[in-house]
Amino acid sequence: MAKYALYFMNLFEFIVQDWRVNRGNTKGRLLLLLFRTANFCSTRRAYYYLGFPYLLFYRVLVEWFFSVEIPWNVKIGKNLSLFHAQALVMAADVVIGENCTLRQSTTIGNKQLRNGLVSSSPVIGNHVDIGSNVCIIGSITVGDYVNIGCGTVVVRNVSAHSTVTGYAGTERKSTTNS
Repeated sequence: MAKYALYFMNLFEFIVQDWRVNRGNTKGRLLLLLFRTANFCSTRRAYYYLGFPYLLFYRVLVEWFFSVEIPWNVKIGKNLSLFHAQALVMAADVVIGENCTLRQSTTIGNKQLRNGLVSSSPVIGNHVDIGSNVCIIGSITVGDYVNIGCGTVVVRNVSAHSTVTGYAGTERKSTTNS
């Protein structure tokens, strides 16, 4: 019996892992609660079949009513903070690290290559702060402790401890300690 209690405690902790960092942000809390529940169901085979009706509910509610496209199988680390959660679009193979912040009207995903194929999606490190109206596309890596300014288009790798702004994601500042 204690084994099941521990399992459900872990389930609860998984689902509400972003709760604290979104304090005072009801919409962010709700969206992440819905996402974490769908993510839990989609990444565990037994729950996938039991939770399939919930996955359909999640897709309709979150995409159609909240205008947010966070596929249920995206890999997102703990403590994701969503500010003004609307018009967010992510591809299914995006990876986002821990303690990151996303703002409204942000796109993170793949891009079509010149040969007609589609690239893989970005991998975003830990402690990354992403401003509003940002587009991060292609098979790129964004390092840890990066700030991405509002309206930035990121199409190249970004080194850790830097600030990126403008079209084509120009690194403006690096704060690495040598």
